[in-house]
Amino acid sequence: MDTKTIVSVDIGGTKIACGLVTLGGDAPVIEKVEKVPTDAMKGGEHVLATVIEQVKTAIERADGEVAGVGISSAGVVNPRTGDITFANELMPGWGGTALATEVTKATGFACRVLNDVHAHALGEARWGGGRGKESCLVAAVGTGIGGAFVEHGHIMLGAHDEAGHIGHVCCPAAAGVPCSCGATGHLEPIAAGPGIIAEYIRLGGDETFDGKPMDGAEIDRRAAAGDEAAKAAEARAGRALGEVLGSMCNMLDPACVILSGSVAQCGPDWSDAMKEAFKGQAMPPVATTPVVDGELGGDAPLIGAAENFVLSGYAEC
Repeated sequence: MDTKTIVSVDIGGTKIACGLVTLGGDAPVIEKVEKVPTDAMKGGEHVLATVIEQVKTAIERADGEVAGVGISSAGVVNPRTGDITFANELMPGWGGTALATEVTKATGFACRVLNDVHAHALGEARWGGGRGKESCLVAAVGTGIGGAFVEHGHIMLGAHDEAGHIGHVCCPAAAGVPCSCGATGHLEPIAAGPGIIAEYIRLGGDETFDGKPMDGAEIDRRAAAGDEAAKAAEARAGRALGEVLGSMCNMLDPACVILSGSVAQCGPDWSDAMKEAFKGQAMPPVATTPVVDGELGGDAPLIGAAENFVLSGYAEC
């Protein structure tokens, strides 16, 4: 593959990262990444204007030729058109944005858009924890829980472009617990970061520390120090995730499972419970499926967005 430099953008609810990703060598090269606030509550038009401004600035910063623009975005994305077909209340007015069309109109460069978790998974599958594997199941566990299945370097999108919503599958431990999507009994509200915090407080833990609201990092520190409520809250979340991942492996049979996100960095109370529950649900042929950490961190969606651009064939135009 010839070396190509792509302007790569990762649009999240709190920040927009934009930089230059060069593909074609032994590993991606990421340069000149700038991060700005999304200011999502100002509406979709504001976010779009910010994205276009960042893309134009990145093009100006490029030392050589730019092949095009690859974008990773929060929300449900139609990857064929680059439209945002749905976004939740955290990004009001973002749903319905013709993102690829508007970026191309403003810059003159071809643009491809992928959902942020799909982009994250594609980056990890091709250049991170899944490199060299025929398939992988990626679970990103942080404030929410997203996922994707990648086989032979291609994302499974589904009929409505939202395949991989691991956080919104049924979980026995979440019976009766309301989910942000409007259903009940889903994994996300008990296994994502806010669910761990809520459970810790329910078990008698502090609601604040140092004058700030309780957060997951502090709970993990307390679990390591022997705080029983913290240990129990993390174990509950890990166990719930492990059950779902084991079930998903029974269905998809990936070569490996890749875990990323802040919650995946929790200590042994979480990880031991996750591994034990995984083995409890996985059928014997998949019970030894490796569960590994992601390797690319915050660079994964930028790399995945650039990779998606190249795979689309636009880079040959």
